[in-house]
This record gives sequence, structure tokens and C-alpha cells, in this order.
Amino acid sequence: MKTGTRLPDVTFHTRVRDEAIEGPNPFRWQDVTTGDYFAGKRVVLFSLPGAFTPTCSTYQLPGFENGHADFAAQGIDEIYCLSVNDSFVMNKWAEAQGLKNVKVIPDGSGEFTRKMGMLVDKDNLGFGMRSWRYAAIVTDGVVEAWFEEPGLMDNCPEDPYGVSSPETVLAHLAEQKEPELA
Repeated sequence: MKTGTRLPDVTFHTRVRDEAIEGPNPFRWQDVTTGDYFAGKRVVLFSLPGAFTPTCSTYQLPGFENGHADFAAQGIDEIYCLSVNDSFVMNKWAEAQGLKNVKVIPDGSGEFTRKMGMLVDKDNLGFGMRSWRYAAIVTDGVVEAWFEEPGLMDNCPEDPYGVSSPETVLAHLAEQKEPELA
């Protein structure tokens, strides 16, 4: 569906560690653009409804983190996890998950997610506007392959998960590398 689409040009408001800042919160604001994250790289981008939520914290994020070497072996330069959460929340979640390989992208206002057509209302869970669950393989800012969970809708009574799993994305990458039979 979104294969061949260029990612929207957005500026993400992030917080990055700065050793020059003393105290318990040594971070400063740094704006990072879509180009900064994606230009000249082949990456896996996956987006999910929220940091610290059960499926996201138990399966999806740990699966991508633990599978990092397998993705790298398939030609992936970076793995990004995006959520409609602010940078404070995303950084704390990354810390709580012990991330070393996956990088988090805060889409606090949902601008990127809205421009991707993936912003949904999750008021039924008290979440407000959030991202529908999806994953993509992105090469130099263009979607190469798209993995969207079924049932995209506001206030979905379920949280489908499988199409955007690390296992599904990795299997797709492995299939692309296999030589075609004559």
C-alpha cells in the first residue's frame, strides 16, 4: 500500500544526553529531521501504540532489539521504534528496556504518524491519538516494504499484532535475498 512512498518531512523534538550538563537529568533538546534519521540508510521503522504498553514492551520492541544482528546481516543499517509519545517517555522506555541497538523516535504531537495516515483515536483505552501498529523497510527515505496490522480504525477493540512483528519483517528480508528459481 505505501510501498514506494517517500516518508514525510518532519522535525522530531528529541532529548539527547549531554555530558556537559550536570545533575540528574543531563539531557538537552535536539531537533532531528526525517532526513537525519533516514537519508542514505536502509532501516527498519516500526511504530506502535505506546511506550510501556504490554505487547509493545513484551514482544515487539524486545524482538527487534534481540534480533538486531540478524537484521544487520540482511543489510539493515538501523532499527527505529516510533511512537506518539514525547521524548521524555521514549527515553525512559528505552532505558527501562535496556536498549542498545534499537533507537527510539518520539512523535509527541503525532505529526509524522498523521502524515503517514496511521494516526488513530484510542480514546476507548484512554490513550487519545496514537499510531496504528506497523513496520516498514525504508531505503534512503522511501518505503521499500510495508507491514500494516489489519483493521486500521479509530477505537479498535483489539490490538492486532503479527504482520509487523520482527519475525515477519526478517522473513521478508530473507526471502528477498534468496536467489530466484529459473
